[in-house]
Amino acid sequence: MEHKTQTATVAGLLAAVAEGQSGALWRLRGDDRQLDANLVRHLPGTGGAQYTEDEVDVMLVVVSGTGILTLDGAQSHLSAGFLALLPRGSARALLAGPKGLVVLTVHRRRRGMSIAPAAGASAAPAAPAASAPPECAVHLVCVQCHRHAIEVDARYCTGCGTRLPARPAAG
Repeated sequence: MEHKTQTATVAGLLAAVAEGQSGALWRLRGDDRQLDANLVRHLPGTGGAQYTEDEVDVMLVVVSGTGILTLDGAQSHLSAGFLALLPRGSARALLAGPKGLVVLTVHRRRRGMSIAPAAGASAAPAAPAASAPPECAVHLVCVQCHRHAIEVDARYCTGCGTRLPARPAAG
């Protein structure tokens, strides 16, 4: 197994992005890693609606800027150097302050998505209903970090917090 060193400076990453760019500025790469880490920039006044992450605990480190973290209803004022553990199962939301917010998130790497039969179900795939075409899931792909949301009703990316595209109207 080959290990590749991944290094960068926060100042260099911030200097290399456009003034109005938001989303993931840096992330760990490689198939053999155990961790996921993302440096995410939130523009002033932006943030996601409250959501619950059920799969992984997340360590949040505020790198620069200010904002508000709401964790299970309790609010914390964020500034550079703030550290928080966001336990899996907790309801959370971030709101960037007037100068924006840059955070580093670190968590155990999520398992890859796979499709398997439900417990007790036959391994043979069921035939799709003839009258219902498969639903398009493009609205579940984040435009910033390209992560695919697992929840069919997701509104925000659990990877970077970007609002997901609107679900297309049923046609």
